Amino acid sequence: MNRDIKITVPKDCGNAPKKLILRDFNVAFITKDNTTLLENIADNITWNIIGDEIVEGKGNFINKLDELYKDKITELLIYDIITHGYVASTHGRVIGTNQSFDFCHVYKFTGASKTAKIKTITSYIIPQS
Repeated sequence: MNRDIKITVPKDCGNAPKKLILRDFNVAFITKDNTTLLENIADNITWNIIGDEIVEGKGNFINKLDELYKDKITELLIYDIITHGYVASTHGRVIGTNQSFDFCHVYKFTGASKTAKIKTITSYIIPQS
């Protein structure tokens, strides 16, 4: 993991397995840890970025991340991680050298087990000035 990035997460992340998965998944988003990302998404992943596009498949998912996070990221703040069965959500802020944005990601897993893969993500990404 990139040690130049300040990461702040809720203290209660350890009380549910999916909270830990989503914490690590969101950190992998900004550190471009493709191994962690690919291990946690279904082959037929669908990522709906509201107001932008719908991305389908693992390869397109990684390419879109590279496009979104081309700026040097300096900080990730995760305010909340909420899980219930096969649905979960995270929201927070990403701060970069040239861009910052607030986000909310809503995840649907392939099932309710802790080994289930993420099959859909709906993201609300709001740039900050």
